[in-house]
Amino acid sequence: MFNFLDKLQECGYIVHVAKNKEEAFEISKTYVKEGLSIGLGGSVSVQQIGLLDYLLSRDDLTVHNQYEAGITMAENSERRRQGLVADLFVTGVNALTKDGKIVNADGSGNRVAAFCYGPRKILAIVGKNKIVDSVEDGFKRIMEVAAVKNIERMNNKAIEMGKEPRHNLDNIANKFTWVKADEKDRIVLILVEEELGY
Repeated sequence: MFNFLDKLQECGYIVHVAKNKEEAFEISKTYVKEGLSIGLGGSVSVQQIGLLDYLLSRDDLTVHNQYEAGITMAENSERRRQGLVADLFVTGVNALTKDGKIVNADGSGNRVAAFCYGPRKILAIVGKNKIVDSVEDGFKRIMEVAAVKNIERMNNKAIEMGKEPRHNLDNIANKFTWVKADEKDRIVLILVEEELGY
């Protein structure tokens, strides 16, 4: 299925292929070592493979969890900031091209910032639905697929929490990046032969 792994490796990435989310989870765990500080980028894929719950269950890690219930917006912001200098940043991607370009969009910008510089290592979960042919296709996928589904998800969550739903196509994707290569072995991609996330 993923017949372009050599291209990804040429970009400096470590690449693993997992048949399913269970295998992706097992591979992911090999990168989680005692004592690490962990940053989080919003990712449904990370949740779906069970990695987020696993990270939060470990008391030998420092997880900068901006999603913890009951924290203030100031604390949320500070945890995002701390995540940018973590040992390991755990996230997904919006799109990955077959020649190795990682395409992302963010509302706040912590995930796109992390891909550019900061965390010592990035661990990214990539479902087969995220694979595209070009950067242009990646940006199209963001606006026509990922953004639409994330608006619904985040607005529903706001309603559940008694807050005003405020996300729309004008504010869901404020900051964009595409990475064409990186320092060797800094970015770890786990490609999964299943659809994951948005």
